[in-house]
Amino acid sequence: MSEGQTPRLSRRELAKIAALALAGPLEFAAAQHVHQQAAAEAQNGGGVYQPKALTQHEFDTLKVLCEMIVPGASQGGAAEFVDLLASQNARMLGIYTGGLAWLDDAMRREYSADFLTAKPAERTAMLDRIAYRRNQAPELAAGIRFFAWARRMTVDAYYTSAAGMKEAGYMGNRAVAKFEVPREAIDYAVKRSGL
Repeated sequence: MSEGQTPRLSRRELAKIAALALAGPLEFAAAQHVHQQAAAEAQNGGGVYQPKALTQHEFDTLKVLCEMIVPGASQGGAAEFVDLLASQNARMLGIYTGGLAWLDDAMRREYSADFLTAKPAERTAMLDRIAYRRNQAPELAAGIRFFAWARRMTVDAYYTSAAGMKEAGYMGNRAVAKFEVPREAIDYAVKRSGL
């Protein structure tokens, strides 16, 4: 990298910064409560989380999707987090059941297999099509909206979990003698602002 050039952050690093920046004390505490409840539900199920709102197929599809969005999301219980929230909110449940149905249907039309049984390269190809708004087309619009929602929820779920906080280096609310904003965050903000 030449002098004066801004270091390029990966999408994962940017997601980490955004999730930690947006997770204020109340949101973070609420997320912790959901993670604790999901863990308790898994313990009650003999160590295995049983979906509360989604069907087993939908839940398994969501787990694969979350893992593709944020590798390691399964360790953070992202799918369990989403399922538990969806079990308490009909609108969220509708977003996920509808979005996962759209994803399976699109995969069947394109690859003759649902998302779970498709080859990894086929899954990636589909996500590459719906991960970007620039691909907006009438046949992809619902998938793009769903993927944007699923991506936000996966990042929130993972980076508020113990595994995500450990990866991000979050040490909790502690007093520090001097607070310094990470240079990468400043460089990124300045670059994006056009200053």
